[in-house]
Amino acid sequence: MLKNRVAIVTGAARGIGKAIAKRYAMEGCNIAITDINEDNIKATVAELSELGTTVKGYVSNAADFADVEKTVAKIAEDFGRIDILVNNAGITKDGLMLRMTEAQWDAVLTVNLKSAFNYIHAVLPIMARQKGGSIINMASVVGVSGNAGQANYSASKAGLIGLAKSIAKEMGSRGIRANCIAPGFIESDMTRALPEEVRKDWATKIPLRRGGTPEDVANVALFLASDLSSYVTGQVINCCGGMQC
Repeated sequence: MLKNRVAIVTGAARGIGKAIAKRYAMEGCNIAITDINEDNIKATVAELSELGTTVKGYVSNAADFADVEKTVAKIAEDFGRIDILVNNAGITKDGLMLRMTEAQWDAVLTVNLKSAFNYIHAVLPIMARQKGGSIINMASVVGVSGNAGQANYSASKAGLIGLAKSIAKEMGSRGIRANCIAPGFIESDMTRALPEEVRKDWATKIPLRRGGTPEDVANVALFLASDLSSYVTGQVINCCGGMQC
C-alpha cells in the first residue's frame, strides 16, 4: 500500500509513533524515525529493519527549528524524497490552570505544537516539488472538547487541528493533504501511569468499553497516508471508541 514511499515519523522510538512506523514498514514504506532518545531509536530501527524496508534513525529535537531543518535536509538526502510526515512528538505537564506555571505551558506548547510547525515548514518545499504528500498531525479528543487539568495540552492539540486545516487549504492545489488523528484513551506508558480511579472513570465514558491500542491509531494513520484517503484533507478523525461522538 505504501511501497517505496518515504515517511518521517516524529517521536517514533516508542508508543504510538513506533506503532505507526511499524505499520508503515509492514506496507513497504521506508521510514525515517526521529526522536530525542538515541538508545530507543537504535532499538526501534533494529526491530523495524527486520520487516524488509529501509529504516533510519535521527536524533532530533523536534522543538528546535534549526535542528529540524538540518534533520529534514539529511533525511531528504538519504532517501531522495519525503512522501509522508507524521507529527507525533508530544509531552504532557498537567495541572489545573490556577496552579499551572509558565514553564509548564511553554514546554507543552513548544514540544506539541511548535514541533509540528518546524517539520511542516521543512518538508513543504520538498512535497511541493514532488506535487504531493500527506501530513498527519497527532491531535487528541481533548483538543476538540477540552479537559480539566490539561489546558496546555488541550490548547496544543487544538492548535494542531487548526494548523492541519490551514495547510490543507494552502497546499491542496499542490496535491498535499493535511489531516489530524484525535486519539482518545490509548493504552500507553503515559496512560498506564494514571491513577486507577482515573482509568476507571475514562472506561465508563467509552462506548466500546475499552482503551484503544497504539495499533488502532496506526491503522488510521495508514489510511491517511495511503491513496485510500486521496480525497480526504483538512479533516479530524477521532480514534476513541466512541468517546467523542
